[in-house]
Amino acid sequence: MTEGSHRRPQLRPDMPELLGDPDPADRTAVAHATAAAVLQAARSEPGAAPRLLDLADRLGLDEMAELWRGSGADTLPGTLWSLYLLRSWVHRNGAGAARVFAVGERVAEVSTAVAGVAHPPGPAEVAALGDAVLTSAFTGDFAVALERAAAFCRVVAAGRAHSADDMAHEDGQRQTRLARGNLRMAEELERAAALWRRDDLH
Repeated sequence: MTEGSHRRPQLRPDMPELLGDPDPADRTAVAHATAAAVLQAARSEPGAAPRLLDLADRLGLDEMAELWRGSGADTLPGTLWSLYLLRSWVHRNGAGAARVFAVGERVAEVSTAVAGVAHPPGPAEVAALGDAVLTSAFTGDFAVALERAAAFCRVVAAGRAHSADDMAHEDGQRQTRLARGNLRMAEELERAAALWRRDDLH
């Protein structure tokens, strides 16, 4: 890893620092300001989107979580956090993501079509989906990107739930819990897409 990979991204001179805030009372305001600045930079500054695609890799999900995770699923920072978290998972555990997606695509055909993962779905294909969703969120139709991510989560949830039936009790229970979490994320992303279309996602 090069020295430059440890630098904090400075996208605009007036952009608030991404790594936390000394005043807890201002944390919500800073979370919203930085999320808006990230999205604005990606859409207006040439070459910003590729840098932002790897923001979590360079900055660290833990650091981003400190700022964005607690903002709520119906907010822009909370939604961006979910997209980064999803991308991180499919890159970190591509084999597992591909396995449950492959099971789910057989029982969730509509969501599979919306998600748009290349067939057959392997680690590289689900990783590419994570990149594509985040890139299109930055440079294309934000609501469509959220719906595509939601569809992916629905397919994964279906795959986990279907697989749980064939597992030992404890493993099956774990997959069922994870499926519920995937389904909850899908619903949150769908709500965020609807809010974005009404210009109510802030």
